Amino acid sequence: MARPMTMAEKILADHAGLDEVVPGQLIECDLDGVLANDITAPIAIKTVREIGAGVFDPTKIFLVPDHYSPNKDIKSAEQTKVTRDFAHEMGITHYFEQGCMGIEHALLPEKGIVGPGDLIIGADSHTCTYGGIGAFSTGVGSTDAGVGMATGRAWFKVPETIRIQVDGELPAGASAKDIILYVIGKIGVDGALYCAMEFAGSTIRNLSVEGRLTIANMAIEAGGKAGLFEVDDVARAWLDGRCERLYKEYHADPDCTYKQVVRIDAADVVPQVSWPHLPSNTHPVAESRDIAIDQAVIGSCTNGRIEDMRAAADVLRGRTVDPNVRCIVIPATQGVWLQCVHEGLMDVFIDAHCVVSTPTCGPCLGGYMGILAAGERCVSSTNRNFVGRMGDPTSEVYLASPAVCAASAVAGHIALPSDLDQA
Repeated sequence: MARPMTMAEKILADHAGLDEVVPGQLIECDLDGVLANDITAPIAIKTVREIGAGVFDPTKIFLVPDHYSPNKDIKSAEQTKVTRDFAHEMGITHYFEQGCMGIEHALLPEKGIVGPGDLIIGADSHTCTYGGIGAFSTGVGSTDAGVGMATGRAWFKVPETIRIQVDGELPAGASAKDIILYVIGKIGVDGALYCAMEFAGSTIRNLSVEGRLTIANMAIEAGGKAGLFEVDDVARAWLDGRCERLYKEYHADPDCTYKQVVRIDAADVVPQVSWPHLPSNTHPVAESRDIAIDQAVIGSCTNGRIEDMRAAADVLRGRTVDPNVRCIVIPATQGVWLQCVHEGLMDVFIDAHCVVSTPTCGPCLGGYMGILAAGERCVSSTNRNFVGRMGDPTSEVYLASPAVCAASAVAGHIALPSDLDQA
């Protein structure tokens, strides 16, 4: 009889064809998908060419030009062309041209391309997002992604698992983004180094799937190998009609072994903001109100879904952005963009004097669509605030939820939505 296992251990064992695995064990697994984008795909493609075997399955390669697309310059155009030509040559099913694309980690779940129980690697660190719907997904280097594209296999060291147990009711104004910022602040940027993070508890069960994807997305910011959520009725309803293929649910055994259990009272998770230059440098928004900003960014693979757009629009409706602030709104996919149109959210954003961009990673990695000048400050719903992440090395990025970003854009400084009612 197999030993009791965590979610991560069960998924890895199944994909390795083993009855059980233990943390630290080196295994080789069959993959359900390999992802790359316009920055990382050309290197992966070079590896595939060197192996000389083509791709293992053209339906299981996902190529999404999202970082510098639409192309911002000649070099980015050339990178995308390499990716596009390879996709056409290999008959890649899931290549997304710019009119159909979105930010990769929002697009693949939205389209039902990834699903529960999958084992996915991607040449982008935020591939861990898909754990929000019960997949084991993790970022790898471009060379490893290229080997995966060619062979359909990858090796793993089985990670230990940390259980993050969040129970109770969130305070007014707090969201999934605040939960993950609070967790990272509590355990540190290396607190889950090469560990799977398994999220559970009554607060987690009450989150939307979009909120779960937000949390899983930032598991890497605590050093996590993956961030995992069990599939429940909320997830099944979200997957219904979206993920048409059969999928397999994995649930942790009640008596499995965790490296650590972190227990959090949801009442303690007030709206958070991460100050420069680490996601773990978290502070309550209420203690950050004196920080003036030059820019606000609402979007990214962390917070660019329709739930996030609605949260920002609810704050911006009937208000205008401070004249000293640039507010950039980036729906994460074409589907989200269109839904914003249908729901009248675009009117809200434009009336509030926001810039609304086509889907792109853009400013999150200092690509384009919102680069910061020397000394400028940005409050952003993205996932990283390292030195120079969004532009000049002397600029600063503060991480927060879409609602806080929207309120800050109106106030001209970091603020809660409730602050606007008192102004």
